[in-house]
This record gives sequence, C-alpha cells and structure tokens, in this order.
Amino acid sequence: MLIFSIAAVYIVQQLTQLEMLTPVLGGLVFLAIAILLPNLKGVTFWLTVSFMVAGTVLMLLQKVEASVWFVSAGINVTIVTLFLFAPLFGLPVRIPEYVEALKHFYEENFRSKAALFIGTQFFTQIMGVFINVGSIPVVYQMIFVKPQPGMSRMLANALNRGFAGAILWSPYFAAMTLVTTALELPWSSVLPYMLGLAFLSLVVSLAVDFRELRRAETVQTQQESTPRLGSLVFPIGLGIYLISAIITILILERLVELPMVILICMAAVLFPLIWCMAKGAMTVYRQGLKNHVTVTLPALQKEITLFLAAGFFSGSIGATKFGASVPAMLEHIPLSVTITFSLFTVLLIGGSSLIGLHPIVPVTILAGGIDPASVQISPLYFAVLLLGSWSLSNPISPASAVNNLLAGLFKKPVFEVVVPNYKFACCMAIVLIIYVMVVLAD
Repeated sequence: MLIFSIAAVYIVQQLTQLEMLTPVLGGLVFLAIAILLPNLKGVTFWLTVSFMVAGTVLMLLQKVEASVWFVSAGINVTIVTLFLFAPLFGLPVRIPEYVEALKHFYEENFRSKAALFIGTQFFTQIMGVFINVGSIPVVYQMIFVKPQPGMSRMLANALNRGFAGAILWSPYFAAMTLVTTALELPWSSVLPYMLGLAFLSLVVSLAVDFRELRRAETVQTQQESTPRLGSLVFPIGLGIYLISAIITILILERLVELPMVILICMAAVLFPLIWCMAKGAMTVYRQGLKNHVTVTLPALQKEITLFLAAGFFSGSIGATKFGASVPAMLEHIPLSVTITFSLFTVLLIGGSSLIGLHPIVPVTILAGGIDPASVQISPLYFAVLLLGSWSLSNPISPASAVNNLLAGLFKKPVFEVVVPNYKFACCMAIVLIIYVMVVLAD
C-alpha cells in the first residue's frame, strides 16, 4: 500500500503541479525505504544503506534546505510508478492462442542454428519490450519445445542479449524513463536512434558467435537431410497488439501534454483491458493482474528500495555541484572532451556493472548531475550514450536479474552465463562510441 501511495501522490503531483506534494512524496519515499530495508539481504542491503548514509552525510555537509532533501528522495519515483503499471501491457501476450501460435511459428521457421540464434535474440527483444524479464521464460519455453543439442550456451547468450536490446528502446523500462525524464527528452525523439543501435546489437551478437554457429551448422548438416521450410507469417493477432501498443504511446505523446510516465500509466490501465475484453480473454487478464499484485510487485521490493535510495544519493551528489567539476577533470586528457567523456561514461557504467553494481546508480548520478553542454554534447547524444551503456552492461553483470534467471533455467553458475558476453560487451562499447560520434556528434 505504501508503494501504491507513492505512485498515487506522484501521479496527482504531475497532473496538478502542486508543490505542496513534494514534501509528502519525499516523506513517503523515506518511510518506504525505512520499512523495506529490513527485508533486504546481502549486497542490496549494504548498497542501500551506503547510499542513504553517504547521501545524508553529503546533504549535511552542504547544509541544504529541507526541500532539497525531499526533491532528492523523489528522483526515482517515476521508476516505481512504472513498476506498478507498465507490466500490465504484457498481460494480453499471455493469451493461450498467442502463446501456441508463437511456439508453432518458432518450431516451423527457426530450423537452422543461425536462424534459431538470431530469432531467439530478436524475439526476446520484442517480447522484453512489453513483459520485461518475463520475456526470458516465455521465449525459453518456445525454444525448448524440442531439444537443442549443442546450443545451450549460444541460446543463453541470445536470450541475454535480446533482453539487453529491449533496454535500448522500450518506453516501459526503468532505463528509458530515468534517462528521458532527467534530460527532458520525448521518447519519440530518442526512438529512431535506439532502434538503429538495437539492430546493430543483433549484428554484433551474430558476428561475435559466428564461428561457433558455423561449427553447429556443420554438425546439423551432417545429421539432417533436406531441411524443411516453414511459414514466415508471424502470429497476426499478437503482431497487431504489439504494434498497436507502441503506436498508442507515440500518438499519446504527440497529442497529450503530459509526462511520458503518466501517458504510459494511462495506456497500461486501459489498452490491455480493452484488448482482453475484445478477445474474450478476461480470465487471462484477471489472473495476470492478480499475479502482478500478489507475486511480481512483492518480489520487486529489493529493486524498488535500491532504486529509491540511488535516487536520493544522486540528488545529494547533485547538491555538491559534482557535475561542474567533470569537464575540468577531463580537460587534462589529451583528447576532445566529447570523446573522453563518452569513454568515461561507457567504462564507468560497464565497469561498475561488471563488479555487481546496478547500472541505475551511475546512470542516475550522470543523468542528474552532468549538464550535456558542459562536455560539448547534446541531450540526445547523452541519452543514447547512457542507454547504450546500460544495455551493454546488463549481460555482463553477475547481479542482474536476467543473468540469475538464466543461470537457474540452464542450471549453471551465474558466471558461466556472464563470461561468454564479455566479448559482446566490448564490441558493443566500440560500436556505441563510433555510433554516437558519427550519428549524433555536432
């Protein structure tokens, strides 16, 4: 109820612009952290405590007003609100008719190893846009309708990288909400560049595992006779739903003068409900809604607490005027500030993820504390850089939910899931730097 209260106050504040709600919202955030903190364990517990203690010390040293404390506490409230509503878009995807059609489509069309690999990554990316981490078990079940000998490691890579691709352009992910809100950019302005980067991630992934795929293809050719060709028609009903959901957000963003998060909440409440009613699938909707409230949200308390604490910490960093000192530090390196800052951002986010720190921490600090103009880049350049860095860091983080889920599904230690993606992450880092420099640099 406390999390629902935070979301409700945030929505009312955005709709009414009442400043008197800022201390109410900040107070609810502090209360939520205090109540949820005892339920945390391990690294998440100590990270959350560290953020709160460090943030408090920085605030006290800066002697800031009480209003700054409350504003800082509410920095990542948008993400909590998104956690509540965005998953509703995934409810129609689980309609049995669509699930069976997808399984049939998968089995009929992805017979070669290369097609299976790239198809798995692509479908995980598409499904991930709508059902987040839930895309992993859904696509996994489609893949292993029949055994896939010799492909386990590569299919784990494909699932992992597909989800990373969804991070790049999904309007329903925490990454997109955080970055576009902090930099005051509409999602539609970022979307074309992120789709280009998502396509490049498919190309890079295929290139990285190409040799291993060729070996698997050779073995398959020796074992099979003439391969059968399947029908390339994607399940029409599901395709219409997925496209319609994206178009709805694009239209609302153009026509309604409200923050992106509020538009997503509105669409998430109404669009899947109307779709399920039209399909006569209200049983699926009610079951999915109940599961979301009673299972999914309680399971997210770790992420919610960490994200709220990270927001407060980034606000305290902002109060120290840290962002203003970054350009001065980078000037000592004999490269242009744009290149230096781009490399610094990718290494900071990727490197911190490598040791288990969630990307939201460095991204929140950078997005909220750095003025893009001070490092000679545009807000759009900065957004693509941050989202690209977050995406490439996810497959190599031993603490990410996706890697731990894959470790369970494939019955392997988490580091066996992570290590094969180091090469992919390095290649994507190079591609990302080149991409933003060529496409977005002034």
